[in-house]
Amino acid sequence: MSIPVEIVALVVSPLHAFEGRPQDGPQPDPEPVRRSEVEVRADLGIVGDRYFGQTAHKNAAVTLVDAASLDELARTLDLPEPPDPHLMRRNIVVRGFPIDTLASRPGTPGRRFTLDAGSGPIEFQAHRPANPCAWMNVVLAPAAMKALRGHGGVRATPLTSGRLRLGPATLTVLD
Repeated sequence: MSIPVEIVALVVSPLHAFEGRPQDGPQPDPEPVRRSEVEVRADLGIVGDRYFGQTAHKNAAVTLVDAASLDELARTLDLPEPPDPHLMRRNIVVRGFPIDTLASRPGTPGRRFTLDAGSGPIEFQAHRPANPCAWMNVVLAPAAMKALRGHGGVRATPLTSGRLRLGPATLTVLD
């Protein structure tokens, strides 16, 4: 099943900004995290990201989320507009597919899928959900953590290498 989607945000963060206590605020980024294009490497993650090549994070090397989750958050919390998708710090923000449906559930493995932004498909293995944490209440809006439960995205491992860029793309669910 192939579905046209749009990649609306790409984030590469060389450090973990959400350390310490949320009320103290995130760590400042040494460089901008927004990207228009990223390089994905099989079994390693996104080049330049803090989880790239980290064995302990192999099954969580890349995080993806559906931009519609932020639209729903704005409706639920009566925000004037959806929050900036970069603030959630998911690596890939896609509009047009319910990303959370790819995550593993108790007793079932995550789904395999490809994402193709025009440079050829990159295959991913979805794993566990990327559950929202208390930081969402600080960087997005009060009560965001609860409102995003079940819609925080998915953690995945890239199985092939390639490049992704902002704009139109195709997401194909393989199994």
